[in-house]
Amino acid sequence: MTGTPDSLAPDGVKPDVAGFVLSGGRSSRMGRDKAFVQLGGQHLILHALGVLRAARLPVFVVGGSPALANYAPLIPDRETGRGPLSGICAALSSTYSPWAVFLPVDLPFVPPSLVRALLQHAYGTGLPVTVPSLHGFAQTFPAVVLRAVLPALLAQLDADRRACFAGFQVAAAALDHRVSIVPVENLLQTGSIEDPFDLPPFRWFLNLNTESDVRRAEAQLPAFPGAAENRASIA
Repeated sequence: MTGTPDSLAPDGVKPDVAGFVLSGGRSSRMGRDKAFVQLGGQHLILHALGVLRAARLPVFVVGGSPALANYAPLIPDRETGRGPLSGICAALSSTYSPWAVFLPVDLPFVPPSLVRALLQHAYGTGLPVTVPSLHGFAQTFPAVVLRAVLPALLAQLDADRRACFAGFQVAAAALDHRVSIVPVENLLQTGSIEDPFDLPPFRWFLNLNTESDVRRAEAQLPAFPGAAENRASIA
């Protein structure tokens, strides 16, 4: 199932935000496509989709593998192998929804409530890019991005500048704004985030890049929300 978030929206309704799982990388350190690596008996693509679905977002996958269309509507990556910025540009080019949320396929521990908190912050400030920080260090993902930054991001990609966070900074500055960085600690203190599995926040941002990363994650694997629903959706 391939298309755009607008053409695939039920009854032609265009949501004000769409959620995208970025799954177009080469997975060179993993040695195989990360999307189909299993964690707790479930593919990573399903974990990532489960996070966005639990955050109550319409979900789509951006990537180069046709098999991804078995899990959610697929947005073909602009240029497979050019990093997540290429996927972000492909997603923003595919939709008229003003806001987009991006989550890489290898970040299975992000709480859905963090996604919602970032989205609400973005709505409230109107700033073009919103990301979390932890211990004073900005995290590139999950990211809430205003579609209006697309031309600036495309210019970065065309200049072969592939770094996502640097691209976010340039794109925000092009609109005379800045990247909004939201400290996770503040969200925790105000009760804006609920992690049902009580994982320490540093685990939320751990990328699973290698087989050893997956084995370590398996050792403390929680039961992910929406897992049964996700499995049923592709049965």
